[in-house]
Amino acid sequence: TVNTGTGMPNGVPKLMDLLDEPVPGVGTYEDFNTIDWVREKSKDRDRHREIATKSKESTLALMKSISDAFSGWLLMLLVGLMAGALAGGIDISAHWMTDLKEGVCLNGFWFNHEHCCWNSNETTFQERDKCPNWKSWAELIVGTNDGPFAYIMNYVMYVCWALLFSFLAVSLVRAFAPYACGSGIPEIKTILSGFIIRGYLGKWTLMIKTITLVLAVSSGLSLGKEGPLVHVACCCGNILCHLFTKYRRNEAKRREVLSAAAAVGVSVAFGAPIGGVLFSLEEVSYYFPLKTLWRSFFAALVAAFTLRSINPFGNSRLVLFYVEFHSPWHLLELIPFVLLGIFGGIWGAFFIRANIAWCRRRKTTWLGHYPVLEVLVVTAVTALLAFPNSYTRMSTSELISELFNDCGLLDSSQLCNYANVSVTKSSSDALPDRPAGQDVYTAMWQLSLALVFKMLITVVTFGMKVPSGLFIPSMAVGAIAGRLLGVGMEQLAYYHHDWVIFRGWCSPGADCITPGLYAMVGATACLGGVTRMTVSLVVIMFELTGGLEYIVPLMAATMTSKWVADALGREGIYEAHIRLNGYPFLEPKEEFSHKTLAMDVMRPRRSDPPLSVITQDGMSVEEVESLIAETSYSGFPVVVSHESQRLVGFVQRRDLVISIENARQRQEGVVSASRIFFTEYTPPQPPNSPPPLKLRGIMDLSPFTVTDHTAMDIVVDIFRKLGLRQCLVTHNGRLLGIITKKDILKHMAQMANRDPDSILFN
Repeated sequence: TVNTGTGMPNGVPKLMDLLDEPVPGVGTYEDFNTIDWVREKSKDRDRHREIATKSKESTLALMKSISDAFSGWLLMLLVGLMAGALAGGIDISAHWMTDLKEGVCLNGFWFNHEHCCWNSNETTFQERDKCPNWKSWAELIVGTNDGPFAYIMNYVMYVCWALLFSFLAVSLVRAFAPYACGSGIPEIKTILSGFIIRGYLGKWTLMIKTITLVLAVSSGLSLGKEGPLVHVACCCGNILCHLFTKYRRNEAKRREVLSAAAAVGVSVAFGAPIGGVLFSLEEVSYYFPLKTLWRSFFAALVAAFTLRSINPFGNSRLVLFYVEFHSPWHLLELIPFVLLGIFGGIWGAFFIRANIAWCRRRKTTWLGHYPVLEVLVVTAVTALLAFPNSYTRMSTSELISELFNDCGLLDSSQLCNYANVSVTKSSSDALPDRPAGQDVYTAMWQLSLALVFKMLITVVTFGMKVPSGLFIPSMAVGAIAGRLLGVGMEQLAYYHHDWVIFRGWCSPGADCITPGLYAMVGATACLGGVTRMTVSLVVIMFELTGGLEYIVPLMAATMTSKWVADALGREGIYEAHIRLNGYPFLEPKEEFSHKTLAMDVMRPRRSDPPLSVITQDGMSVEEVESLIAETSYSGFPVVVSHESQRLVGFVQRRDLVISIENARQRQEGVVSASRIFFTEYTPPQPPNSPPPLKLRGIMDLSPFTVTDHTAMDIVVDIFRKLGLRQCLVTHNGRLLGIITKKDILKHMAQMANRDPDSILFN
């Protein structure tokens, strides 16, 4: 008897029930697996086609298609609003808690130092930091702010608050969201390249990361909030994706949203929407179509607008260190700018080496077993060393803001305490170069100590079990070095304006050199040396500082720092961390230069047992189930028969398991002896045999194949450009073996003399 389901009267095969109503779970992925970009994109195209054909039939379907097209932009709007609001909250609370380490406001404990003194009528302009409403801890406890006892009291309170904040941060991360530690950018790069880490962008991670980021920044540790803000924005994007089926069900579409969310993160961190879009394009994204470019631009704009309307710093700027310089720079100043670039490159390479060595120690020795203790020790050391020096005591963003600042007549900072020269042109903003006063020399000493301190402590801090960004500490190191060089140049020009290098353009009484500009160039160079960003970094810096005429110095320093750092070590900090953690990331920038062929990399090797395959019509449910139980592969090629080994398609292990379970529950009479067919037509069954199981619907009919003599560099290119999970190898049309992404990564590691087993995923 012929099974009634096989043929319809006109000979068109009726597809199995499996295709009429898709089995839940088919086409999804396990945790720590790589997505198949090709499959996801074709799924989305099919969905699109279906909507487009339906929309011609009725008005309702047309409305549906319009709302479907609009949903992407709506999602971007929501991501921008949510990330902007969170960033504003983080900024305000971190500012308040940083000030809490030094004192408290009597009008209301929720005011930070600056806001507290705004409301006060007794504040004078000269002493704008001192007002009766703001009490330091010594004043509250001892009653006075002068004398050694008061100093010790303030010192103790500072260290205690720092320890409390960092202890809370690390405990929350450990207890509720282990994924909330670190910067998050290496993992986001890996996720965007198609890897799945469940829970990394979930609601718990978002909640804990937001809270602990404030605590970690306030504890005075040498870390910034910029990297983690990218992670926070990506969490927002991922959570909001669940509101729209188009993004919930398609991993590739969701990656497009996450690319845009990364742009939003930088946009709110630096108030640089265009820089954010370029950062996402240059640094984090793997697949970045033009549509994503427009959408991330829109989302970054919305986020910056939201942050601007919250106005976290009260000066209607989006960042703490906004500066405006007006004095022009001279061509000869490019020499010190290039020197700063060289310094940035050397420091970047040194930092990456030292930090990776330290993190490897943490992974392999007892240090890794005591994360809470490690954080507390580092915080204690940081706080004890930071308090005596006023430049390390203040928060890093305030330090950068002070270093970027150009000295005016009204500045009360130590760095601006120059010996007064009678100012002739009172109308002009720019002050002439002046001899440095005693305070400036003191400040130089303190800054030199701060430079050494920041350089060493950041190496140990980045990578601990608290949220930690790298942008701000790197910028601080560069800004200190730049400011020192800038003041040096300024004094040189003042005392030796008749030298050949200064003669043409620096007359006495003119404002020739802006030390703040050197600090800005140094910050750019150091950040470039650590992260190896180029275009996006320059754009972020000039959006940050509003200095359009300084694009050339910034570009010169950035390019120099990249060349120097690349000469000393090939990878940026994020790539190095990806490799340290063994994430399956095919670096798009890295060239594959070895002359190997597909047959050298594919499995099975010559000595191995033959490839596990499924035949298209000969196997029973029991045989397939035992094959699944005995192996751990993530998919199986389907062949015509074991003898011919001619390829039919490829089927994913997860889909196979789910479909067999589903058929056993829902389809009548499917037992272990039932035959599994991947063919279009089911041949007539012998009488009394159990009904067959037809699984052609879950088979990929167009798996990618290469021949065994394909050069490996072409195979690597195919994997990178198309985002494949696996590729089958054939010889004269017969199936020989399989190459997976893991095989390629292991092969590349072997070729580079690294340990091939360090790569983590299945």
